Amino acid sequence: MCKPFAAPRWALAMSVAMLGPRRSPPLHWLTMTATDNPLLNFTDLPPFGAIAAHHVEPAVRQAIANARKDLQGIEALDEPDATTLLTRLEQLHDRLGRVWGAVEHLLSVADDPELRQAHDAVQSEVVEVSVEIAQSQPLFQAVVAVRARPDYADLSPAQRRALDQLWLDARLSGADLQGEQRKEFADLQQQLAELGTQYGHHVLDATKAWHLDLSTLHDVAGLPPSALDQASQSWQQAHPTEVSSSGAGPWRLTLDGPSLLPVLQHAKNRSLREQVYRAHVVRASSGEFDNTLIIKNILTVRRQQAQLLGYADYAALSLATKMAPSYGAVTALLERLRAVSYPAGQKDLQDLRDFAREQGAAEATDLQPWDVGFWAERLREKRYDYSDEALRPYFPLPKVLQGLFDLCARLFGIRVVAADGEAPVWHRDVQFFRIQNEAGQPLAAFYLDPYSRPQTKRGGAWMNECVGRSLALGQPGQPRLPVAYLICNGTPPVGDKPSLMTLDEVETLLHEFGHGLQHMLTNVDLGLVSGIRGIEWDAVELPSQFMENWCRHRQTLRGLSAHVDTGEPLPDLLFDRIAAARTFRAGSDMLRQLAFALTDLAIHHDFDPATQQAQAVYRQVAARTQALQPLAEDRFLCGFSHIFAGGYAAGYYSYKWAEVLSADAFAQFERVGLDDAPAVAAKGRQFAETILGLGGSVAPMQVFRAFVGRDPDEQALLRHAGLLNEVV
Repeated sequence: MCKPFAAPRWALAMSVAMLGPRRSPPLHWLTMTATDNPLLNFTDLPPFGAIAAHHVEPAVRQAIANARKDLQGIEALDEPDATTLLTRLEQLHDRLGRVWGAVEHLLSVADDPELRQAHDAVQSEVVEVSVEIAQSQPLFQAVVAVRARPDYADLSPAQRRALDQLWLDARLSGADLQGEQRKEFADLQQQLAELGTQYGHHVLDATKAWHLDLSTLHDVAGLPPSALDQASQSWQQAHPTEVSSSGAGPWRLTLDGPSLLPVLQHAKNRSLREQVYRAHVVRASSGEFDNTLIIKNILTVRRQQAQLLGYADYAALSLATKMAPSYGAVTALLERLRAVSYPAGQKDLQDLRDFAREQGAAEATDLQPWDVGFWAERLREKRYDYSDEALRPYFPLPKVLQGLFDLCARLFGIRVVAADGEAPVWHRDVQFFRIQNEAGQPLAAFYLDPYSRPQTKRGGAWMNECVGRSLALGQPGQPRLPVAYLICNGTPPVGDKPSLMTLDEVETLLHEFGHGLQHMLTNVDLGLVSGIRGIEWDAVELPSQFMENWCRHRQTLRGLSAHVDTGEPLPDLLFDRIAAARTFRAGSDMLRQLAFALTDLAIHHDFDPATQQAQAVYRQVAARTQALQPLAEDRFLCGFSHIFAGGYAAGYYSYKWAEVLSADAFAQFERVGLDDAPAVAAKGRQFAETILGLGGSVAPMQVFRAFVGRDPDEQALLRHAGLLNEVV
């Protein structure tokens, strides 16, 4: 579920989670003009091929100056009407957001020391101007005045929604605070930004710093050919003047997902699995990359912020902007899911022990965390007679993409057209596509960066916006069309073959494309609430998880497949086995996510970092959510970037909350019949008009009711997981 993306509510499309020391720019930077700087003079898509680290500081500082000038202009307006105020705010945020968004995007996909240094040098200044905008008293009072006008009820729903969110976000940014409290809140914002940046850098650097080179076949026994090919390629990249052969070694293992997971699932060498597993669970927890103190400081600052704003704790502050009505409502849902899945998780573990014993494994009586993936994969292979590796040849990336685009054509009436060469890219592997309606009219565009690059690219998968839809920022009478970044860390191609994907990688691609669809198919022209903007965080995973569910459908999954050598689609027999395995270890999988969500909530609610240890809370939660307890030295929180360097603080529960919504939404398609093409197309158009089209312009519960006709129900999720019979 590591599929994070940034979804700003109304402010700049940027993160304020990174910060570094200010540095004086070299003298020649001070004389650089706007026309010399590609970050300042682009009007369409960022000129990635032309952007260099030395462009960052002068461009961002100029954009900050422009933002302050724009803010002064808005503050000087005399009783602005809603349209004027919202338009001017869009223009302000876009001018800075486009520059800073390009910089932050590059840092996440093409990290290097010079770019990181330039980014960190101006991050504090970006945070500073962001806080100035958020805390502007004249701006806040203008929003208050517009909301109090007699004609407020006559505004469009999107305008009212945007103004309501502006008002709430301003209050949560300290606009209501006075004197020293306002300054204290701004200082805390800066501290939090710096801590978030340090945390994220430590995770990336710790991941990059670890590797293990192997040279004998005994070392790598059991690893599938795709993993050996990738490990051989990694070793070759580290030793360009030497020769490596996939079949004879040497091989290099890393902590990056495409390297880590095959080891834990397939390596027969138990000591190798243990070595890799232990390295993974202690990432960024010691030495120069230690995040332990940073976690304590982040939690302390968040708690102080919440109390300054009048909230009991940070969880309460976080939930003020969520779809969930209360902390109690969230924990009640999570507890219902835990009660259902815990007995199933215990049975899953016993099944592994029994199976390992049947196979004569010495570890059967002492199963450890590094054994679970290996024996789970062996049991799944025996029980369902297929392996993830056996599926890879059926899912070459080009065919998966074509099948995905065909699915979107059937559901939403759109066409996806390859447009490589029409936009500058940051790496040779990046592809560019345009989206059109059935009449061929342009709707949106997106970049796809599909492969892992552990030395320069952040782990996980995410969608982010390049630019958003906006009438105010388009040509006269024509809205600016949205453009998305879709980023995965899938298995790279090896040799002359395309990337061969695991089923999990296929589902991840569909997940991120679902986020992209909500950004790109919005029909809202007010940029502050178009696409993913303005959507409550716990509702934002609905479209992404909805798209994953299509892998449950025979016709769709076969349409995503074509054997790399024969071109044959996935055989019905294999699909039947995959379908039967859908609920394999579903209890354990759900418990894992519940452990993350409950830990996140616990350390942000009724928790004092001065006297309590976050890692201890993680272990307390694990005691009631995990059948096999974590190692004593497990420092999972030191690598939990979602909540310490991403947007999920006191909100990781959003994945499960939204999974209830998405399963219920997909059940509406099941109800009309997934093989009934006209009915599915009609339902797909309705989904596009509501869930995808309305974006943040309408409250998510209203949007859900508009599509489903009632409030959400978790029964569909439990049915899909095969857990309905586990209810206690």
